[in-house]
Amino acid sequence: MRVIPVIDLLDATVVRGVAGQREKYQPVKSCITQSAEPLAVANAFRNTFGLSTLYVADLDAILRAQPNFRIYQELKDDGFDLLIDPGLRNVFDAEATLMAGATKVIAGLESWRSLATLEMMLQKVGSDRVIFSLDLKARRSLSKLVDVLSDDPIEIGCAVIESGVRELIVLDLAAVGIASGPTTLDICQSLREFAPKLKLITGGGVRSATDLQTLRSAGLDGVLIASALHDGTIKPDDLDR
Repeated sequence: MRVIPVIDLLDATVVRGVAGQREKYQPVKSCITQSAEPLAVANAFRNTFGLSTLYVADLDAILRAQPNFRIYQELKDDGFDLLIDPGLRNVFDAEATLMAGATKVIAGLESWRSLATLEMMLQKVGSDRVIFSLDLKARRSLSKLVDVLSDDPIEIGCAVIESGVRELIVLDLAAVGIASGPTTLDICQSLREFAPKLKLITGGGVRSATDLQTLRSAGLDGVLIASALHDGTIKPDDLDR
């Protein structure tokens, strides 16, 4: 199971995500770096934990349509593999993000508009370069898909998989940064039953090595983490084990 550190960008600075309350996000304070500068935080993850694949949630792009292309390029040039959520709304956004340095682009449920255009993007840029994020808040979907009537996360996830998605994140924003423990395991298990070959990542609430072991035992392919790494509740030895 891959551990994927998260970098939330706001005003081109790494901020700490807390329960999806973006208006309250502040520059990150961390036990592994004194800086909130993106490249410094990325290098702290790599130097401390040996992790060089990053999930970048670009809130400047998601909230304001102002993607941080320069930061993407800096991170790529320093050797990082980037999974970037820039609030994709169309194929052009995806292509521009890939050109700017993304290894894979993330189409988030809270931004993407329809399954029909999702299928077009998968064909255009390749399903191996797209991850869909099933964005939830307190386990309720943040869907803007106009051609999916259901608001049930599992039904939405199944519809997305049927459209051609091969890699999926299940992310509960309400659990981010509050050490609640993982909240999406049952949803992940249902989606795995529906699509046994699906690459499945979860995020939100992971706080300890015990949580990591629970997710690994459940067959998750990856987990997104930020606060537990910054706070030191997950240590390098925990990842080795």
